[in-house]
Amino acid sequence: MKPGMIVYRGRTEKGTEIVVRYPDKDDAPEMTRYINTLSNEYTYILFQGEQNTLKQEKTYLRSLLKKIKEQKAIYLLVFHDDMVIGGSDLTMKEKAEQHVGSFGISVAREFRGQGIGKLLMNLVLKEANTHLQNLRICVLGVFSDNDLAASMYQKFGFIQYGKLPKGLKHKDCYVDHIFMYKNMNSVHEKE
Repeated sequence: MKPGMIVYRGRTEKGTEIVVRYPDKDDAPEMTRYINTLSNEYTYILFQGEQNTLKQEKTYLRSLLKKIKEQKAIYLLVFHDDMVIGGSDLTMKEKAEQHVGSFGISVAREFRGQGIGKLLMNLVLKEANTHLQNLRICVLGVFSDNDLAASMYQKFGFIQYGKLPKGLKHKDCYVDHIFMYKNMNSVHEKE
């Protein structure tokens, strides 16, 4: 889990060349561009039009790299031609929830539908199972009107365990926030 370590190099289902790797300290400008582009789309992420500054992203990246080093997070970026086109993380919670990891994923609009989300989810869960010693449960939240994502999560074994009615604001409408979990069959599980 070294900064910049490559975990996959290949092609998408549509033949787009990609590299999936851990972030390094020099990725902040490209990560800033990526999150701000997604935010401007008002896609299914918590950013809904807000813009990160490079300074904010550098602070976030420093914190993230520290968590990765401490084996408290997995974060993978997908690159095409030195441009971030996707990202996914699994970050461990703290204290009484230190066995629970929170999952998130996104893919740039023009690269959706190429199997990047499935690949990224597979890679992050595999890396998490290998490197996050305390991981027992993985949780995520999904916008109720994002049927494609909910379906993918179900295929990966995630189960809905709750719903916060009108818990998310998406494109000036309130939608339900669906909560899902997956028990992780960790190799670290004690008998």
